[in-house]
Order: sequence, then C-alpha cells, then structure tokens
Amino acid sequence: MEADSGSEQHGCVHYRRKCKIRAPCCGEVFGCRHCHNEAKDSLEVNVRDRHEVPRHEIKLVICSLCNKEQDVQQNCSNCGVCLGKYFCAKCNFFDDDVSKNQFHCDGCGICRTGGAENFYHCETCGCCYSYLLKDSHRCVERAMHHNCPVCFEYLFESTKAVSDLHCGHTIHLECLYEMRAHQQFSCPICLRSGCDMSNAWKKLDQEVAASPMPAIYQKKMIWILCNDCGTTSNVQFHIVAHKCPGCNSYNTRQTRGAPPAACSRV
Repeated sequence: MEADSGSEQHGCVHYRRKCKIRAPCCGEVFGCRHCHNEAKDSLEVNVRDRHEVPRHEIKLVICSLCNKEQDVQQNCSNCGVCLGKYFCAKCNFFDDDVSKNQFHCDGCGICRTGGAENFYHCETCGCCYSYLLKDSHRCVERAMHHNCPVCFEYLFESTKAVSDLHCGHTIHLECLYEMRAHQQFSCPICLRSGCDMSNAWKKLDQEVAASPMPAIYQKKMIWILCNDCGTTSNVQFHIVAHKCPGCNSYNTRQTRGAPPAACSRV
C-alpha cells in the first residue's frame, strides 16, 4: 500500500514529483536532468565542456520523503510512496502532473505530452505530429532533429511547443510568434513562406497597382528568383515588390538587372 505523502508539494521548477536523481556523469544530486543541465551550463564557459544527462542512463533516484537512494522504480522501496503518478521505465521519468497526458513514443524513444491518441509518429521526419497534420504536412528527413533556427535549442527534446511550417521545417512556437511580431513570415531555413500569405499578396497587388513607376523605369526588366516555387523569371521592375508569374507569390528576390543606384549627398 502506498504511504501517505501528505499535502506537501515536492519536485523542482520543471516537474512535480517525489524524487531526485543522481546524475550518472558527475554523481551529484539534482531535482531532474533539466536542473542538472541548467546548473552545468551556467558554470561552463566553453560549449564543448558542457555535458547533459541522457535520460536513459539515469540509474539512481532519491526519495524526497525518506531520502532513500535506490534503483529507478515507481514506488519507494523504503517508505512505499509513489515517486511519480506518471512513470516511464524506458525514460526513467517521473511526474505527478498527469494533466499533461504524457505518453511514451517508441519511434521517438522518449516521452511526449498531449495524449497518445492525438499524435502519430512520422517515420520520415523521425518525430511525432498531431493527427490534424497527417494528410497535410510536408515531410522533411529528420525534421525535428536539429536546433531551432531562431534560439538554437535542440528541438527534438525541447519541452517547449514546436510548430511545423508549410515547408516542413520546424521551429519553436514562441520563436515563430516573435518572428511574426517583427513582420518576418518566411522560413529561416529555406526562405519559403511559413504560412498562407494569399491575403498579403492581394494587398501587395493593390499597392503595386496604385504606385505606377516613372516613365524611365516602365520598361525596365529584371530577373527574380521565387523563394516559394523556385522559379526564375524576367519581370518588370517595381519599387514596391516583384510578383512571381508562376505562383503569384511576392516572396521573391532580385538576382540581376537592378537599376543603377542614385547618387547620394555627402
């Protein structure tokens, strides 16, 4: 029978649970592997000297109630308290907050949150996606096995929400919102539009139509490359933007044929 743990809350800033871990790399005790990683990162100057606790290598835990050190298991071998209502023996992971709907994904090899019934594992991308994206997301080989292109945190094991862009590349959701707050809507990796931009293109159509070019530039042609469809086109120069004739996107860049720069004052 499980011992009465009382109403006292145990755990760390990352997880609510009744155990600590002994880090296999340095032998020190921490609230969880994230506590270890953050503490060590703050001490090391060189990135190469930093080390993290691999979840699968954790062998020993310490009960927060009776301080008994023991092998990884759900219930304390000494006082019988449940060390974590959610327990994964594969990840050596404990958490009392089961509202996260944790589940272990054998494809990823780690635990995820959000409920197993809401996610599927994409073998090509090598990670879990919401079933809402199953018929629409673009597969990219090992899509989440890289750092966030904005904050450079490793996405595959990040505890933050991750967003899948239209191009298939992934990014932290909060980093995506930060980009959009600064009017950046293209993927930082491949430069394709990261969302549906059709309304923005319509507004640019109106702005271009309302801004006729001076006579000197009305026959000026330049070459552009479309970041969305990859087409190279020869189009009329315009000071506002250049539209791809292939896919109607304004996510383009000028490659050659630019008008000469005007002289500036000194």
